[in-house]
Amino acid sequence: MEDAQKTIEKEAETNLYKNKVHWTLTHSYFFYFFMFLIGFFFELIFPLKIFKDSIAIHFGAILILAGTVLIFWAQKTSRNLKKDEVTFLKGPYKITRSPTHWGLFLLMLGFSFIANALFVIISTLISFIVAKFIFLKKEELILENKYGELYKEYKKSVKF
Repeated sequence: MEDAQKTIEKEAETNLYKNKVHWTLTHSYFFYFFMFLIGFFFELIFPLKIFKDSIAIHFGAILILAGTVLIFWAQKTSRNLKKDEVTFLKGPYKITRSPTHWGLFLLMLGFSFIANALFVIISTLISFIVAKFIFLKKEELILENKYGELYKEYKKSVKF
């Protein structure tokens, strides 16, 4: 009976951390979207073109493709982890601790290059900086509380 109770408590604790992480990530993704809309709105009002060559369009397409691949790779990797598996060094998480945020950044930046939209570039940079210093910092605190020393070692070995 005590083992069942411990299992239930452990599962509840895991879900509590998981929900906090997902809640933080949801806010972060919404912030990216909100900033994209703000940049797009300003671009409609004050259209400032910064690229004269069509090479920016090709570069933007490459960024969009890279961002899409990175996001799908990160989602597939995290979805395939077993419940009891606590390793972070799989897939794109071997390269960066936040591949989905890098993917969103590349997607928005790629679109801004294709659209030749200065204000979208600016809003992309702002959203990336805010996400790094507010949302990702909060996410990492949650993960440190959940995984302890294991996550701290991961942070030392894999940079942002």
